[in-house]
Amino acid sequence: MSQLKTNTRPAPNAQPHLARSLSNRHIQLIAIGGAIGTGLFMGSGKTISLAGPSVIFVYMIIGFMLFFVMRAMGELLLSNLDYKSFSDFAGDLLGPWAGFFTSWTYWLCWIVTAIAELIAIALYTSFWWPDLPLWIPALGAVLILLGFNLTSVKAFGETEFWFALIKIVAIVTLIIVGLVMVFTKFQSPGGAAASLSNLWNDGGMFPTGPMGFIAGFQLSVFAFLGVELVGTTAAEAQHPEKNLPKAINSIPIRIMLFYVLALIVIMAVTPWREVTADVSPFVAMFALAGLGAAAAVINFVVLTSATSSANSGLYSTSRMLFGLSVEGTAPGRFQRLSRHRVPANALLFSCMFLLVSAVLLYASSSIIAVFTVVTTMASVLFIFVWTIIVVSYIVYRRRRPAMHAASKFKMPGGVYMCYLLLAFFVFLIWALTQKADTLQALLVTPVWFIGLSVVWLIIRRRPELATHQELHRASVQADRSAALAFRS
Repeated sequence: MSQLKTNTRPAPNAQPHLARSLSNRHIQLIAIGGAIGTGLFMGSGKTISLAGPSVIFVYMIIGFMLFFVMRAMGELLLSNLDYKSFSDFAGDLLGPWAGFFTSWTYWLCWIVTAIAELIAIALYTSFWWPDLPLWIPALGAVLILLGFNLTSVKAFGETEFWFALIKIVAIVTLIIVGLVMVFTKFQSPGGAAASLSNLWNDGGMFPTGPMGFIAGFQLSVFAFLGVELVGTTAAEAQHPEKNLPKAINSIPIRIMLFYVLALIVIMAVTPWREVTADVSPFVAMFALAGLGAAAAVINFVVLTSATSSANSGLYSTSRMLFGLSVEGTAPGRFQRLSRHRVPANALLFSCMFLLVSAVLLYASSSIIAVFTVVTTMASVLFIFVWTIIVVSYIVYRRRRPAMHAASKFKMPGGVYMCYLLLAFFVFLIWALTQKADTLQALLVTPVWFIGLSVVWLIIRRRPELATHQELHRASVQADRSAALAFRS
């Protein structure tokens, strides 16, 4: 691979390839880590206070819908193992513009999410070192994560494996402790005994009414950001035709265990009106159980959760930049691979933007306000990416029926389910307009797409992109001919 040491782009038949070093256990735990984040550990308290026990249905509905998005993504990725991520099939099926918009938007998704998580890391670190300037742990976290990712993709997989394992142990422990408290009729500070009846004996399952239920969607969707992360591991997964379906099919079990069951136990032990919005219900739960070190233990768990999310962000953004560089919509230097087959320049570029977190911590007087805006903006951007995945699947079904017929991992519900998913995304956007802080972030995001549109109009006539567009037009014509032949 001598081409990797030059500044010129390799020829199409000699393009650099990422190493397939992620095993089944890595893929499974990366998928789990993507479904468990700071949104669950810290955000669930506020969600419970807004929606009451109906938050259980909120998580179930979001999880149900996103499972079908992942199934659509899985069928598309496995229809062509040359796809490195969902931006590849978006560019192939919808046109080069879709790959450009999806890749750069997903890059920004994880940049703003990782910045938010780095801010959280700094705040969690202050639990042990309250006098330490907050920008120092944020800067330190960026350097540590860069080291993990530069070593090899296997090092990233191992890091995520152990981070996810810590989260799993914490949630399983919470469920076990909570069930013991329910069976022993533990008395909460408010005087209510721990019981499953606490879920419905104070205003029913929807005590805050329809708008309270809708408010739950505004905050809960952030907890699911990253569930599609497994789709960016396709190019580095061993035996993707076996490991990706396993990871995707386990999503419903993960949602039921890590979200639904955990929240049921929390609200069974502590009636929902006693849950404090600005305190993690996980910390409160262990504190109620009389575990003296509960705050320190859960603070460590939440710290690793935020670090895991930032780690995932750095991984995802570097792979998206790698793909953009190969396509010609990002500088050619981003497709250079290190001797460990890692896109080192792309990693360094993303880290430059993650350093914004240290600047914000140094300059801002309202960290929580910044955190709220960037996380909401991330939610909107992720909804765009999920929409592109669904629309790509609709086009795939129309243009490549023979591939769908031969698929061993077909999406349940097919095209009809896709239209239901699109309607659900419209509902989520509407829900985000119902609160001032989320509406503010929603109104900012169009600026990003306007900027991308301007850049695309400038670069779309580059020779390498013109070649991509010509290949896309030829592919569309070939697909149409094949579809007509298949139907006849």
